[in-house]
Amino acid sequence: MLQPTLPRLGLLSITTMSEAFDCAKCSESLYGRKYIQTDSGPYCVPCYDNTFANTCAECQQLIGHDSRELFYEDRHFHEGCFRCCRCQRSLADEPFTCQDSELLCNECYCTAFSSQCSACGETVMPGSRKLEYGGQTWHEHCFLCSGCEQPLGSRSFVPDKGAHYCVPCYENKFAPRCARCSKTLTQGGVTYRDQPWHRECLVCTGCKTPLAGQQFTSRDDDPYCVTCFGELFAPKCSSCKRPITGGSSGEAAGLGGGKYVSFEDRHWHHSCFSCARCSTSLVGQGFVPDGDQVLCQGCSQAGP
Repeated sequence: MLQPTLPRLGLLSITTMSEAFDCAKCSESLYGRKYIQTDSGPYCVPCYDNTFANTCAECQQLIGHDSRELFYEDRHFHEGCFRCCRCQRSLADEPFTCQDSELLCNECYCTAFSSQCSACGETVMPGSRKLEYGGQTWHEHCFLCSGCEQPLGSRSFVPDKGAHYCVPCYENKFAPRCARCSKTLTQGGVTYRDQPWHRECLVCTGCKTPLAGQQFTSRDDDPYCVTCFGELFAPKCSSCKRPITGGSSGEAAGLGGGKYVSFEDRHWHHSCFSCARCSTSLVGQGFVPDGDQVLCQGCSQAGP
């Protein structure tokens, strides 16, 4: 904010002459009169004012030699004319602002052009540090995280229903938490049993192999890869001894859709359920148990 100052007019020489002494402009004798001495000669007071005085930017009248003169940005003013254009308060001895060539005291400028802080309701003074977001304005010290109530300053923040949170507070309050480690998921993640998981947390309970993007199943809410599930929980084929988890005994085990045959406490893949002697498939056929083996009716009747 600029302060008006008084110009320096030079030394005023005022005296009374006892000999001929004429004004440099009107040539009238200065004997017995006040005059002002300049580099170009002496001037009577009226000629000096008409020749050298500035015009007041407010009232458009000359600023006489005996008037206190104020100037600002190449404009000159009588002291009484240097005032706020709204409240008419004198600006000679207080800070002011120039807005579109009009002079305003700080109070009028703030009322007309300054914003109100959305937090405290006070005026955000010109030149003070402020923050603006979404059409609102805050003092820098008033723009606080709605969680930890610390100034957000230039830190990243997340808006939420009129509140503003620093990233850690927002994550702690709103971000989903992993069902395995209970830590927040800031990006990515997978869903299992309608719950969010970190990709690195969704692993096989048996071998710890990552399961994201892989086929897997569960037991007692614990996820397992196909291999571990078959080894640990699936029934074993009485013929090939492989887990019965779907597919044939010679294929990679898969989950669901696999057909098998059960008899008493024994199980067979469809492809493994055949006569122990002639290897004829017994699926959908009559068979005869013979100890740990099963025989077709022909081989059974043929005897040992």
